[in-house]
Amino acid sequence: MVQRLSQQGIADSKVLAAMEAVPRHLFVEPGLASQAYIDASLPIGYHQTISQPYIVARMIEVMRDGIDGQMSRVLEIGTGSGYQSALLGHLTDKVWTIEIIKPLADRTRALYDKLIEKGYTEYKHIKSKAADGYYGWEEAAPFDKIIVTCGIDHVPPPLLQQLKAGGLMVIPVGPPGAQRVLKVAKTQGADGSITTSREDIYGGKIVPFVPFTKLEGDKIVGTHNR
Repeated sequence: MVQRLSQQGIADSKVLAAMEAVPRHLFVEPGLASQAYIDASLPIGYHQTISQPYIVARMIEVMRDGIDGQMSRVLEIGTGSGYQSALLGHLTDKVWTIEIIKPLADRTRALYDKLIEKGYTEYKHIKSKAADGYYGWEEAAPFDKIIVTCGIDHVPPPLLQQLKAGGLMVIPVGPPGAQRVLKVAKTQGADGSITTSREDIYGGKIVPFVPFTKLEGDKIVGTHNR
């Protein structure tokens, strides 16, 4: 898998090292373990998927642009299987991740804890909770980097507010099933003014993601699309 990612253009040696270190087969359904290292998304239950390795690696590589390796505070929206946050745990010791589906969040937290007991101490860096990721994790903000794993038709204002000036967000934006993955950069001018810029990391290619759902009370009701 790592060899293939390198051939596909993933050049960040730390991302490749993390992909080699994380046992992806432990983050998929047991019956699909034999397919864990092919370049395909796989179902993980609850109508969710684990994204294909190339997309995960590419998004993390773009998010890491310009960071020094171990000092960035990273927020992930959409914990899912926990695979991506496990990768992030190899790249920084400050990871926060939010999953809206509570049973899935609980299952993934239990998996982290089981792997920590087995010696995967990197996962101690991961703080997780079940909540609506649209609103971010205000008490832990600001973040140097934010990575979003579900599709939405706009950039959530709370996430942009919680992104530090000089920070980057990678997020799939577009109508249902037709998102483009954007790198959103937030910068502060000499006069203190804040500006943002957006760049399509795939040059316009459509990459469908699961929807960015929302909570009303303790129930998931619809999406955050406008």
